Amino acid sequence: MGIRKYPIGIQTFSEIIREGYVYVDKTDLVWKLAHYAKYIFLSRPRRFGKSLLTSTLESYFAGERELFEGLKIMGLEQEWKQYPVLKFDISTAKGQTNADNLRKRLMLLLKDYADTYGSDPGEVTPGGLLEGLIKRVYKQTGKQVVLIIDEYDAPMLDVLHEDSNLPEFRKVMQEFFIPLKAMERYVKFCFITGVTKFSQLSIFSTINNLTNVTMDTMFSTICGITEEELSTVLREDTEKLAGILSMTGEEIRQKLKLQYDGYHFAEDSPGVYNPFSLLKAFQQRKIDNYWFASGTPTFLIHQMQYFKTDIMSLDKLEVPSSAFDQPTEAMEDALPLLYQTGYLTIKDYDRVIEAYTLSIPNQEVRIGYTKGLLPVYTGLNANIVQMGFAAKFWKALRNGDINLAMQEMQTYLAGVPYVEGFKKKLQEATTKEGFYEYTMYLIFSMLNVYVRTQVKCAGGRVDMVVWMPDTVYVFELREQREQNHARMNSAESRPKSSEAQLKMGDTAENALKQIDTHNYALPYQTSGRKVVKVGVSFNANTWTPENWVVES
Repeated sequence: MGIRKYPIGIQTFSEIIREGYVYVDKTDLVWKLAHYAKYIFLSRPRRFGKSLLTSTLESYFAGERELFEGLKIMGLEQEWKQYPVLKFDISTAKGQTNADNLRKRLMLLLKDYADTYGSDPGEVTPGGLLEGLIKRVYKQTGKQVVLIIDEYDAPMLDVLHEDSNLPEFRKVMQEFFIPLKAMERYVKFCFITGVTKFSQLSIFSTINNLTNVTMDTMFSTICGITEEELSTVLREDTEKLAGILSMTGEEIRQKLKLQYDGYHFAEDSPGVYNPFSLLKAFQQRKIDNYWFASGTPTFLIHQMQYFKTDIMSLDKLEVPSSAFDQPTEAMEDALPLLYQTGYLTIKDYDRVIEAYTLSIPNQEVRIGYTKGLLPVYTGLNANIVQMGFAAKFWKALRNGDINLAMQEMQTYLAGVPYVEGFKKKLQEATTKEGFYEYTMYLIFSMLNVYVRTQVKCAGGRVDMVVWMPDTVYVFELREQREQNHARMNSAESRPKSSEAQLKMGDTAENALKQIDTHNYALPYQTSGRKVVKVGVSFNANTWTPENWVVES
């Protein structure tokens, strides 16, 4: 096998082709997109190949036929006409502190084309200069203009939570896009990409003929890598990685699938792999969480905090499309942003009730987003937790030693309240029970231990269920009752909103008895895994596990 070059960080189609980088051929879909409608919008998560797609469209409309030799588009395109292309990467306007700076940055983006085609002294706004450019390009070339605008929403994502800046930024972007509708006769094709849905920021209100193909099945795989492409175009890379990691072909395919696959952008569409992470794994010869190298986006965490998102509900959400496909101004929770940024994806669709099932796409996203959320929600350092308690607990569970695992939990929780960040978050929590519940959820998820809390079943709600490769652990948690009248009154005054919260009073033995009485373990008997029931009693004062009883 020769050395393969991977286009990590390279988003220019011509460079990828000319320099011999690995390229997964999407040009048949590019051709269909170019002939589908005049004004098109596509939303995809970051690092999913949107910029490469815009560059491919640029080369196609520029008539650079030689770049496409041997690719699928050659069987579709016959004429190869050339059109003038105006392409703008709006992500370069990120980080502006006010609307005036944003306006100046957009003017700079337009300046390169103004130097070529000229400008008018009266064109003092981005929209005015863009309108003038389109007319001059049309007049000077005699051809309609192709407009490509990449990452249109980048300047606004960081100010979604700012009441002062967002309206002003939105006005600037609205003004920039106003010419697109009026210039229809001069425009051959207009393609706009972003992370958020186009109507979210109401900046395209003047373009009522913009076609949104974000959830169009025809283009669901235009960004990302399919299973078929992995087994054909990237087969050599997969086999090479398997050899390096001493795995069989089947083992490496399963590992890559669990780590990077699972994105669906329309009902009944094939799943796709995160292209950046997959190619990065081949380049680095290691399976890791590459999508999160730059961390969880700040704007997303702010939105989750603002809407008080239930982070433990994201493993499975059944919702109509209107719940995750709506304008920002109408958002009542963070769900739309979680979906559009790739932290949730479509896993199923029920045609009868027209409901989608959304879930976390894969292991990379689960581990990455929980690492990002752990310090924000609990005040704990993710790396310290991972290498301390979490790794020890996971290792004990993997070895089937639940008693050692519980000892590790006991030791960890006995010390963790003295961590200042954790102590502060604990004091701010609505209930101590709920706080510990999502803390454990985040810790386990960060280690890729599949855990669910407040699991519904016929007999009620299970406090916590943990899945390991060969074992399912069913936990029922109780608060240890103290025979003290004052303590009893205090305990009785605690909020008891549902079974999902830690039960008041009782022992580990009675916790185990409840698992049996309510058949909490029954749904897992046919899973092919060993089922272990664990009753735990917590000390009401220290909130550390005092006693536990285990039954297989």
